[in-house]
Order: sequence, then C-alpha cells, then structure tokens
Amino acid sequence: MATLRLILADQLTATLPLITEAAATDILLLVEVMEEATYVPHHPKKIAFLFSAMRHFAAELAAAGRTVRYVKLDDPANTGSFDGEVARALEETNAEALALMEPGEWRVLEKFKHWQNTLGVPVTIYEDSRFFCSVAGFRQHATGKKQLRMEFFYREMRRQTGYLMEGDQPLGRKWNYDTENRGAYDGAIPPPVLPTTVPDAITQEVLGLVAARFGHHFGRLEGFRFGVTRAEALAQLEHFIQHRLPYFGQYQDAMVQGQPYMFHALISMYLNCGLLVADEVCAAAEAAYHAGEAPLAAVEGFIRQVLGWREYVRGIYWLNMPHYATRNFLGAKNPLPKWFWSGDTKMNCLHQAITETRDNAYAHHIQRLMVIGNFALLAGLNVEEVCAWYLMVYADAYEWVELPNTLGMALYGDGDSGLGSMASKPYAASGAYINKMSNYCQHCHYQVAQKEGAGACPFNRLYWGFLIQHQEKLRGNMRLVYPYATLNKFSAERRAGLAAEARVVIESLETL
Repeated sequence: MATLRLILADQLTATLPLITEAAATDILLLVEVMEEATYVPHHPKKIAFLFSAMRHFAAELAAAGRTVRYVKLDDPANTGSFDGEVARALEETNAEALALMEPGEWRVLEKFKHWQNTLGVPVTIYEDSRFFCSVAGFRQHATGKKQLRMEFFYREMRRQTGYLMEGDQPLGRKWNYDTENRGAYDGAIPPPVLPTTVPDAITQEVLGLVAARFGHHFGRLEGFRFGVTRAEALAQLEHFIQHRLPYFGQYQDAMVQGQPYMFHALISMYLNCGLLVADEVCAAAEAAYHAGEAPLAAVEGFIRQVLGWREYVRGIYWLNMPHYATRNFLGAKNPLPKWFWSGDTKMNCLHQAITETRDNAYAHHIQRLMVIGNFALLAGLNVEEVCAWYLMVYADAYEWVELPNTLGMALYGDGDSGLGSMASKPYAASGAYINKMSNYCQHCHYQVAQKEGAGACPFNRLYWGFLIQHQEKLRGNMRLVYPYATLNKFSAERRAGLAAEARVVIESLETL
C-alpha cells in the first residue's frame, strides 16, 4: 500500500521521520501553490527562496532514490491549493493513505485535521521533531504557573539539553550575559563581507517565475543572495561561526547606516525552513566557545536566541491560538502610513529599516522591535495590519514566530492575557534609545535632542502621549514605575500639552 507523504516548504529536513520512515512504494509530494504565496503578499525574495529551496530539496530526494512528485506553480494542472493538490495526487497515484507533519501555522493544521473526513483515506500527522521543546512539553511547562517568562523557560532548556552547562550550573556561573550584549558600534571591527551564492539554473528559473507572478508584491527581487540548499545553508552557518559570532554579542543591538547585516547570523530563514536544525546550530556555537574562538557572552547570547527565545515564541503561539491572533490590549487601530510600503519618510531610522527590509527581505531584531515595532506601538498602528506586514516582508517569517514577536513583543497586544503574555512591559522608547544604539539620528531630518515641536524626533513627541493615553492599563505595571513617577511630577498643563503633541504626530503620520 502506497502512502502519499506531503512535505511543506518549511519542512526541508531530510532526517524527518516523515521522510526516513517512507517505504519504497511511498510518494513524497512537494507543491508550489498560489494559495500559500498570496494569503499575504509575501516578499518576492521570500517566495523565490522557498520555491528554489523546495526544488533543490526535491532533486536531492530523487537522487537518493525516493519517489518524488513535485508540482510547480506554473504547471497547467496545478489547482493552486493544498486541498486541490493533495486530492489530485491521491487520485493520480492511487495512494491509499496520507502522511504529513505538524505545520508551523494554526490555519494549516486546521486544514489538515479535516482531511481524514474529506479525502477518504487514513491521515497520519507526525510531530515536528526539530524543536527542543514539543508543543505538549511547553503546555506542561506552563501548567500551574501564574505567569510565564522566557528567562525561566530558557534555564529549563539549558538544563535539559546541557548547553553551556557545568553539571547543574551554567558556565561562568551566570545564566544570561545580556547586559554585555548592548554595545554601541564604534567602527573598530568592520563587519565581514557576506559569502556570495550565485543562482544556478534552478534558481534562475524560479526568479523568472517569481518576477512574472509576484513582481508587484512589496520588495525587490534583484540581488537575490540566499543559499537554497543544505550545503549552502551550512556554509552560511560556518561563516557566521568563524567570522561573526565573536562580535555578535557585543554588537547584536547596534544599528549602522549602510550596514544592514552587521555581525548577525543571517541563518533564521534556513532554520525556519528546515535546511538547518536548531541542535546543530547550538552545537556549532558551543564548540566555538570551547575552542576559544568566541567569548562566552557572545555564544550565550546566540544560544539564548535559538534555545530560549525561538522555542519560547513557538510555545506561546501554540498555547494561545487561535484567539491569540485577535488580541489588541491597547486598542491600536490607526492605519499603516503609506510609507510603510515605500520607506519614503523623513525619519531616517524608519527609512533605513524599511528600505533594507524592501531590498533584503531582512532586518535584524532591533530594527524590527525598537525601530519599526516601537513606532507602531507608540503611534497606535492597527495590530492586524502591522502583523500582516511583518509576516509578508521577511524571508524568515512564519506565523508561529512572527505573531508572538509582533503582536506580543512589539505591540504589547497580549498585555492582558496573563499567562501567555510575551513581554513584561511594552517596549516603548523615545528617540534617545535609537540615538544610543545607532548613527541614524546623525543623518535625520528631525532632531533627536528636541522633545517637542515640528522639528523634534517623532519618537520623542509620541512617547509621553503613549504613556498618558494608556495610563489606566499600564500604571500598575511594576516595570513602568519610574516613567509614571516622572509623569506624575508634570503639571496638568504639561501633561495636556504632551498628549496634544502626540495627537498632532498621529494626525500627520502620512507626512512624517
């Protein structure tokens, strides 16, 4: 009896049981469907990356002797949906069963759950074995707790995996070196040049297809440089470990005009589609520390992102869906300004972050959180629109990782959800933070030292207004004691003026 085994675009891992347990008669199915490319209008580079990676992965499976059915987007018979392509494959191959693995998005899992009834064949759903913590394991971690915090989950993961541990104690006797990972960039160490990946014939064909079908989406396809095979992903990992990891920790929060990549790993897209797996990434970083090639603070900071933050975000997503996607604690509803699609704003920090996103399908975590996200938070931009924007513009974005980071971390939209809250406070900051961590303000139309008036940094003008507007909801937050203590010292007239200042900015969002 042949089983049809569906492999998704973010499941490109040859060691998955879904693949290794396949019998010689089983068919491995990979499909490019319009439904998935357009449920939000994804960045063309993201679509090209996934389609090319899928085609290369399918070719490697076939070369290893597997029976592969691959459906290209422009196949005349392509129905454009998972439902249609799985039904068509079952009919044309006479497969008598269907197997697949847990998807990364709730909406897709709901579709899969209905197939047992609608397709008329037995359906087996494998657990995704590439994460350190299973969905069930995270639920168990959350059981009985009044509130969840990533730091304590991370420590639990360190103990379970043994990464950077000496017995039951952390190496260096500290769990977290975050205070050493906030250095402003002084230019002393130039960021290394990225390794180049030359598009082969498969990728060139995909680039032509994507240009024709999705060229109208936000984002530039020119300059495509992503690796699309496991070998190329491993080369990117090796480059990071050798050339960037030693300085990653110190400069991971720094932003420099004209340097979109700095010392960041640039491997999240490979992790999230399966060309790399988290265990090998953490092992490589730990090995660099033990070999004396990278300091503990840098290695811990990196492993915390993978072993701690990435796993925690996934756990929060599956713990809280589907209602999580509808949360909007602060009632944010202002529409996205048009310059979110062009980068044509006089605010240099946002101009840099958005145009780099447009050009590269990438921005690092501080650009995402403390520039774009911080502005969206302060300006009360519509939560649903902001989350959709983040999902469509980044090559590493899938809902399981994007939604908690955007709705929860950046927008504090889950601030009333208690157990499932991503952050212990809103990540609201004035222009002073951006000035400290970047050189953007030196080249800006607005004055970061000016607090009020038309020439003042809009982050400054919005900050106090944000705290005033939401004081009933936020005043009791222990991590906001000092800002609200300062606010309380202002006269009533001063507070009214600050609130009016913020309203003026919000009313003129399109022209900032």
